[in-house]
Amino acid sequence: MKSDAIVLIVDDSPTNIKVVAECLKQHYRLKIASGGEQCLLLAKSTPQPDVILLDIEMPGMNGYDTCKALKKNHITENIPVIFVTGRQSDEDEEKGLSLGAVDYITKPIHPAIVLARTNTQIIIKQQRDALQKMALHDQLTGLYNRHYLLDIADKKLANCARHNYNLSVMMIDIDHFKEINDTHGHSIGDEVIKHVANILGSQSRAEDVVARFGGEEFVIILEQCDIDDALIKANKIRVAVAEGKPNDIEVTISIGVAHLDNKQSFEKLLKSSDIALYAAKNNGRNRVEKFSKQ
Repeated sequence: MKSDAIVLIVDDSPTNIKVVAECLKQHYRLKIASGGEQCLLLAKSTPQPDVILLDIEMPGMNGYDTCKALKKNHITENIPVIFVTGRQSDEDEEKGLSLGAVDYITKPIHPAIVLARTNTQIIIKQQRDALQKMALHDQLTGLYNRHYLLDIADKKLANCARHNYNLSVMMIDIDHFKEINDTHGHSIGDEVIKHVANILGSQSRAEDVVARFGGEEFVIILEQCDIDDALIKANKIRVAVAEGKPNDIEVTISIGVAHLDNKQSFEKLLKSSDIALYAAKNNGRNRVEKFSKQ
């Protein structure tokens, strides 16, 4: 069965592209680039290639320079590069590997070798991607976990400070969650958590960071979002959750919202949203409150 993995073949020779493509087309989805510049564009496009087969001798941007550029860009640095080239000296191979390539295949190529080495690198990349996803995502909900949230938060704040962007944070808690667990059992409690998580994900933008903070608590970082827009978004989420009724159970959430103030730390911003959440709980639950300084 054909894999969903994508192989990007980069060569200025249509004949060479055809030869390599014949080795792989029954097994993988293929993308083609005729030069280094086009390779860089396709490597950053969505979906990204899982491996790049790269010729060295190309006009303009050669394979070595292309590999350097790929490895310098954080978007493409982890895509495995295999050189497929007529250069057969040890020095050429050493140079290619020193630039970050994972393998080096010399021409004339042997189809079985091209397929086997490509397959090896795709398996390695898929395993690495799976491990990275496990490290950064919550197992139950699929949302980002607390570790990722705290790691990315400082970068988000630095980006906002550099470009003078707005940034808001929501702290969200499922109301009366202990009663749900006690009444319906922990498996149903898990379903409720997943239900809320799905709504948070579906109601958020691609640039938002949505994370399970722990237990029945969630945090959303909203970049380029002022307090008024954040409050509107929070109320839309609150209503969507209340209308959901997973397993015919009444589920509501309370939300605290805070806005980045000057060079505030994320720890302080999170504390502000937590204070606002406490106010929402104290004022009757199933409501949104914004943080205001006393």
